[in-house]
Amino acid sequence: MKKVTQLALLVGATLSATSLAALTIQPDPENPIGYIVSRADLEANEAEKASDPMYVTWSQALRTTNNAVVEAIEPNLASNPANVKRVESVFPQSEWDFLTHMAAPEYTYTRFLRAIGKFPAFCGDYTDGRDADEICKKSIVTAFAHFSQETGGHIAKDNISDNPLALEEWQQALVHVREMGWSEGQEGYTTGCGQNDWQNQRWPCAAGQGYFGRGAKQLSYHFNYGAFSEVMFDGDASVLLNYPGLVADSWLNLASAIWFFLTPQAPKPAMLHVIDRTWSPSVRETEAGIGYGFGTTINVINGGIECGEQNKDKGQPVNRIRYWEGLSNHYQIPIKSDEQNTCWQQTPYGSLNLNGATDVLYTNWDGNWKYYADRPEGFSFECELVGFQTAYSALVPGDYEKCVTNFYGSHANWPEVRVVAELTPVDPTDPPIGGVAAWDINKVYLAGDKATVSGVTYQAKWWTQGDNPAQGGPWEVIAGDITIPPTEPEPPITEEPPVTEPPVTEPPATEPDLGLFTPWQPGRSQVSDGEKVSYLGKCFVAKNGPGVWESPTQSNWFWDEISCQ
Repeated sequence: MKKVTQLALLVGATLSATSLAALTIQPDPENPIGYIVSRADLEANEAEKASDPMYVTWSQALRTTNNAVVEAIEPNLASNPANVKRVESVFPQSEWDFLTHMAAPEYTYTRFLRAIGKFPAFCGDYTDGRDADEICKKSIVTAFAHFSQETGGHIAKDNISDNPLALEEWQQALVHVREMGWSEGQEGYTTGCGQNDWQNQRWPCAAGQGYFGRGAKQLSYHFNYGAFSEVMFDGDASVLLNYPGLVADSWLNLASAIWFFLTPQAPKPAMLHVIDRTWSPSVRETEAGIGYGFGTTINVINGGIECGEQNKDKGQPVNRIRYWEGLSNHYQIPIKSDEQNTCWQQTPYGSLNLNGATDVLYTNWDGNWKYYADRPEGFSFECELVGFQTAYSALVPGDYEKCVTNFYGSHANWPEVRVVAELTPVDPTDPPIGGVAAWDINKVYLAGDKATVSGVTYQAKWWTQGDNPAQGGPWEVIAGDITIPPTEPEPPITEEPPVTEPPVTEPPATEPDLGLFTPWQPGRSQVSDGEKVSYLGKCFVAKNGPGVWESPTQSNWFWDEISCQ
């Protein structure tokens, strides 16, 4: 029996408030339990969801330069990228030396320039009148204030035995290249490694490796090493998962900090965009005291531990603020009237209630679990933006397609989705067969209704919509290009002498009384706990809240099968 390939469902803006771009969904001719969508449709669907101009800004901020170009960077070379030359102008080698008297030898000015050269947006140009040199200087000073806390010496100025040069604490950045108490060869920070979850599927831990803090920003945990590796090595997560020590022993020890500086962790903004004011706080953020200034960069880094009234006098934020104020005074960084150096007056981002907010942007894709009565089996065939970390980023090209195909294929009872370059167009002039029209994926069929697929005529056994007749289920074949066994001729009737048998009384067959049960239909608005329904000739009782989105035959969570008697 041939499988249908000329069927489609066009879902437009009038059918779902959550999907504006149209999707054409066709049964997969190579997979009896799958469907196909076109790459163009998915890209349009993705673009509709991420249409805010800020997504372009974020993506541009994370553009990278080829590593071969980066590793050719040396101080004062005419061939250095433009943003590196700007850094050399506003923060020359002498300033680096002034702030790194105690720094570990793994941190060098050349490596600092290479880390910046990897990301053209750091100390990059502006075309709207903003002062790029001023923003560059402020970005570097902000980074060093956090370096002084994360990897600093923290030695008092009057402690002459340990600080013979009487350095200010804000001059003591980058002392540690590895987290204190850890060394290469130690396994550590492997919590969650080996589990069968999305983090391990995308960023699997390597045997014998430790993912403890390394570098200026103390990069930690395998999912951060994997994500950073993809940025550094053209999408290859395995490099740093297999060799995490590179984040300590190469220019990646500073590049990891620049990457963090440029990466939004929705709903948190990128620190660069707080400093250069590309970001505008949402209504919820403003109500939570979150606005411009150094204090918001603390909230971005570690707000759950360091921000809020309860942390006003805590050591970490107090230190960061002291270092920022010392550095900004030394380098004469102007503080605008609407900027706050502190974050004790801010709600930590992790405690910020964004439910219902319409002006907050998210940066990760997750499967859209909503029910769509107009689509095959009620599934969305889409992903949506969410405010928590997932394996798929709206800022990484190709991740939306991965979300749709990987998410659907990995969930039990969900259809598989395959993306193709082009779909076979539907022929609206395909004539009926024997007066029976071709199956319409968007039409509701009742018991007894007929439809044709690839020359075969089917009849519905019960209510159905979106179920391909060629896959069986609620359909049975009544005519077409299938082999039907010939009817055996009835044997001739031979007169036999009557045989007297005692009468046999058989009990009448008991049929299920489905009239006592409410017929369940996909898309029903509400089913209460304890309500009994019938579906596909079986009976069920609802439990655990309204079983709106799941078919009774597919969900043991919302439904229990019971006797129809």
